Amino acid sequence: MNPGILAALGAYICWGLLPVYWKLLSHVPAPELLSHRIVWSFAALGLFLLASKRLGALWRTLSPAIWRIYFWAAALVGVNWFIYVWSVNAGYIVEASLGYFITPLLSVFLGIFFFKERLRRLQWIPLFLACSGVLYLTVSYGHLPWIALSLAITFSLYGMAKKKAPLGAFEGLTLETALLVPMALGWLVWNEYTGAGAFLHTSLRSDLLLMGAGIVTTLPLVMFAAATHRVPLSMIGMLQYVAPTIQFLIGVCVYKEPFTSDQSVGFGLVWAAVLIFWLERWIAGRGLRRLV
Repeated sequence: MNPGILAALGAYICWGLLPVYWKLLSHVPAPELLSHRIVWSFAALGLFLLASKRLGALWRTLSPAIWRIYFWAAALVGVNWFIYVWSVNAGYIVEASLGYFITPLLSVFLGIFFFKERLRRLQWIPLFLACSGVLYLTVSYGHLPWIALSLAITFSLYGMAKKKAPLGAFEGLTLETALLVPMALGWLVWNEYTGAGAFLHTSLRSDLLLMGAGIVTTLPLVMFAAATHRVPLSMIGMLQYVAPTIQFLIGVCVYKEPFTSDQSVGFGLVWAAVLIFWLERWIAGRGLRRLV
């Protein structure tokens, strides 16, 4: 198999299995867990850039405009990480997976609204189906599926911010985590001061898992970056649904989260939207290649 495809699959499988990792740390409150994820991710990324002699180049490229772009990117990814970690350990893995099924479709909608992008006629069908699925779930729940929508909205907006961002994947994430580190360290120091901190106060296993949060955050990024240089973006787009599919199966099959008939209808509409959306893109792509 193509090494690039293997790298992409590795990245998406890692992201899909992340709920299992966070569940191992369910005894740690979400704000503290997020803070450790930020701090150890920054440490791992900083060491990587230092070893690859790219840290100096990153520092020399910084400007007020870059700081502004990455401030908003950092805020969005921080909120996304917090909601995701909280939702997993609160027993909402299934709804969290829905958010990442919706994300690409929401990104298309944002492209229409903010960048005046135009859709082909058939591309409106999956958007209608996805909206119908969310509306159905809202009616059946009695409230908006806010976890899924919050994850989809923050990650889609994060993607928009990154679209204008000039730095590479590693440099960008390093800067984003650097902007979040003061807040994260402040929270950890406060927890230690009040005696509420888990790090160094529970078990060696727990401490190692908290430190490993940086590795499980950055390792998939390394594989993803390797894949993007070897695999067409259309293939990357198709493979991205591996992660939420694994998350969904883990929620239902491993942690026995409820999946009702109402949910199956709502999810089914979203899954149908995803399938039609990518089929349409694949067919349109083949048509363009023939013209060329």
